[in-house]
Amino acid sequence: MRLDRVLANAGLGSRSEIRKLIRSGQVKLDQQVITDAGYQVHDPAAAKLMIRGQPVETRQHLYIMFNKPAGLITAMEDKKDNTIADRLPRMFLDKKVAPVGRLDRDTTGLLILTNDGTLSHRLASPRWSVGKVYDVTIHDNGVLFSEKDINLFAAGIQLSDDFTCKPARLEVLGKNRALLEIHEGKFHQVKRMMQKTGREVAALHRVRIGPLFLDPDLNAGDYRHLSQQEVDSLYHAVRLTDSEQIQNTDQF
Repeated sequence: MRLDRVLANAGLGSRSEIRKLIRSGQVKLDQQVITDAGYQVHDPAAAKLMIRGQPVETRQHLYIMFNKPAGLITAMEDKKDNTIADRLPRMFLDKKVAPVGRLDRDTTGLLILTNDGTLSHRLASPRWSVGKVYDVTIHDNGVLFSEKDINLFAAGIQLSDDFTCKPARLEVLGKNRALLEIHEGKFHQVKRMMQKTGREVAALHRVRIGPLFLDPDLNAGDYRHLSQQEVDSLYHAVRLTDSEQIQNTDQF
């Protein structure tokens, strides 16, 4: 694909504006200055492009894994509090990337961010029953975990507002620690489930959404793009068609 079309498709200006930038030597491709607007970019999704020394994102749909630290609210902007957007580059905001679901301020771990509205809706909707797995640590002054709790959570915990959770899978890791997989995303759901069973959460860390595990090499506050294989696995989990075909249709 022509370089000017790649940049125009990314919403970085009109074709005429883009051509002027290229001719003026302000565009780099893989660290090389390109002044030919018709230069062929063979893989736009993998191209490392810069304009005026700043990296630009050429993909139409973005899929981001973010390891949320404590202390940030799951929002892209807020007048009072620090948000996850404070840890993300401006180009993600320009591409209208948004979190899939939310994590409480003190909850850490896996967040998916994307501007793919269909995928985001299905991952968050209880209708598609995408599992979310949390590493739960509880305080020692309440009811501690035991193997008998596996059946208790599998039966469905009824919360105080008469909402009954779908069957949840509990894996006991210790007297005060367990992995819990739920299939909804109600407000403070995991904390409320623990309270209902006589426990108080000390720490909550999300480690998986559907088939996607939090990358153990990703430090708190860091992010990375999902691989095509990871994106395809999310599409498969919510019974969507091939994501690469949809990306190509949108982009070209």
